[in-house]
Amino acid sequence: MPKRKLQRFAENDTFPHFFQPYYHQLIEGFEMKGRWRDDFFKNQHPITLELGCGKGEFTTGLAARYPERNFIGIDIKGARMWRGAKTSLEAGMKNVAFVRGSAEHLNFIFDNGEVDELWITFPDPLPNKPKTKKRLTSPLFLERYRQIAKPDATIHLKTDNDGFFEYSLEVIHEQQLPLLACTFDLDNEAGLEEVAAIRTYYEAMFRAKGAIIKYLKFKLK
Repeated sequence: MPKRKLQRFAENDTFPHFFQPYYHQLIEGFEMKGRWRDDFFKNQHPITLELGCGKGEFTTGLAARYPERNFIGIDIKGARMWRGAKTSLEAGMKNVAFVRGSAEHLNFIFDNGEVDELWITFPDPLPNKPKTKKRLTSPLFLERYRQIAKPDATIHLKTDNDGFFEYSLEVIHEQQLPLLACTFDLDNEAGLEEVAAIRTYYEAMFRAKGAIIKYLKFKLK
């Protein structure tokens, strides 16, 4: 393993707002589950969760823009998340946390109704049909979100992938969920400039290759 990555893993352990519980700790009872507002954020503000946060640009960008809300980024790549954790710590941001973990384990990390809003930003499209159930907007994952989110929770999706976007719309239609916003070209959609303003590292890469960004917003029920 590269030395730089090892250094970042080690530094992650020193960050007060970075959590990387082992699986056995999740099973035995993660200390923050149901306690995020009281024990970490020390307020009762709404919690927004970003799935697959990568380098954390979107999580920290939202947190800077909305200090009256709490933000948590989750990803399995600790070395990537180091950047967002470092940036938010140096900026003195108190409304940001990061969790190294899998979206499959959300119910071990959050309690029922603990999350108010979810962002899915440029997820792996998993184009092979046998893997569609593992897509982050699949019925399986929507049910996982319902276990941790408030009944009226909102989900946002940003992606450059046509297939993933169309699949997500099909799931929303099949489950008869309220679709609040939808565009196949975010940059040319009036009223969504704020959504387009904060960009992730991977979004910048896709845009550099000429990708058109899609966006949708819907309710879980």
